[in-house]
Amino acid sequence: MPRTTVVESPGCPPLRALTTDILGLVKVVEARTNPAGAAKVVETWGEPDASRAIVAASLADRAADPVLAVARKNGVVELLNPLNGDALAAVKNVGPAPDDGGAEGDPLVALHLFTRQASDSMLGTFIACTDKGKASMRSIMKENAASGSDAGPSTMWDVCSSGNVQFCSVDHGESYAMFGGKGIEVNLWDIASCSKTWSAKSPRANSLGIFTRSWFTAGTFLCKDDHRKIVACTNNHQVRLYDTALQRRPAISVDFREAPIKAVAADPNGHDVYIGTGIGDLASFDMRTGKLLGCYIGKCSGSIRSIVRHPELPLIASCGLDSYLRIWDTNTRQLLSAVFLKQHLTTVVIDSHFSVEEPVETNSKQPEFLVEAEAEVRKEKKSKTIEEDEAEAAVQKEKKKKKSKTVEEDEAEVWKEKKKKKSKTIEQDEELVGVVDGNNSEGEMYARKEKKKKKKSRTTEED
Repeated sequence: MPRTTVVESPGCPPLRALTTDILGLVKVVEARTNPAGAAKVVETWGEPDASRAIVAASLADRAADPVLAVARKNGVVELLNPLNGDALAAVKNVGPAPDDGGAEGDPLVALHLFTRQASDSMLGTFIACTDKGKASMRSIMKENAASGSDAGPSTMWDVCSSGNVQFCSVDHGESYAMFGGKGIEVNLWDIASCSKTWSAKSPRANSLGIFTRSWFTAGTFLCKDDHRKIVACTNNHQVRLYDTALQRRPAISVDFREAPIKAVAADPNGHDVYIGTGIGDLASFDMRTGKLLGCYIGKCSGSIRSIVRHPELPLIASCGLDSYLRIWDTNTRQLLSAVFLKQHLTTVVIDSHFSVEEPVETNSKQPEFLVEAEAEVRKEKKSKTIEEDEAEAAVQKEKKKKKSKTVEEDEAEVWKEKKKKKSKTIEQDEELVGVVDGNNSEGEMYARKEKKKKKKSRTTEED
């Protein structure tokens, strides 16, 4: 029997994640238990079709009018409503048609949907890139969404002349885009002018004079406020930090085990990154020093293809070829929840505006007059309880006063009795003294002894 290890999952806080797979399905996973619970599949959108496999996805995570964009294997980009899965628009034949005909010769590999909206009449703007480096930026208007035509502005350019593009990443300000791939050095582009602003330099040959071909598999921008610092991962299990303002070669380069790195995500703190390898290893690095912060507990059994960091909660979600969606705690690096989704997964996105309280509030609305009546009943109850509390307090005060009076009277009677006893003993002593004065010295001695005995008996009685 093979060795197996079981990792306990304590559950994750309220969360909503959307995953895509190689059969073209979009699955919604939610965790609704507060403060922690198991995540479950609540919805599945689409029909299984391998020819319409989803290769990339991007979510415009807005509080109002969010949009989910998915790029399919047949060259179609669809815009969906991430709340109910309704199709909003579809754009066919993205990019120029390849020479051999069909989208299969130059499939889509990267997609980014812009979060900001240029106008209210615009449904969304996205950047898509094909395997051969044909990038295009298109806008879809709401009035033309039903017909599937893109009446908005569109721009196309070539990212590379040779090689295969494998990833595309856009900075937080959505002004710069980064591309890289097999045989393509990492390069930075200005989206507004569609011009290249920076390109990495090929690595030096090793001690034997052997040149290693560039092969970048994933990349991300490190800081939200600074687009000049980028992190790129290679097929040669390296994590590289580039500072485009200083030099073209990497400022920091770190090797991580022996498997190619397939996914990377940046932390909101501006210096940590999370990486996933082709054999299921998940780890975090501090790119200020290149130090390995630690590996995550609970090894995945397949290649990790997508990692996303929650913008508010200390959580990351990962998915890959083992068909599992996993939720991790970034502080303890512990597995919080795992959901089996049957198909090989390609991407995962998180809806940061999801809240468990929203549907409860909408379903439990009551008429205004009922609310007012409940408020009046609560006020009456509060006033009654206040009056009862005051009456009880007054009764307790009276009882305390009575107790204090009785104690004082008892003490006064005791003192009176003691004074009477003392006065009697003094009179008796005086009488004895007067009798003893006329007798001899033996009588005086006898009287003194008697007096001492009486004093002792008196003290014992008082005690």
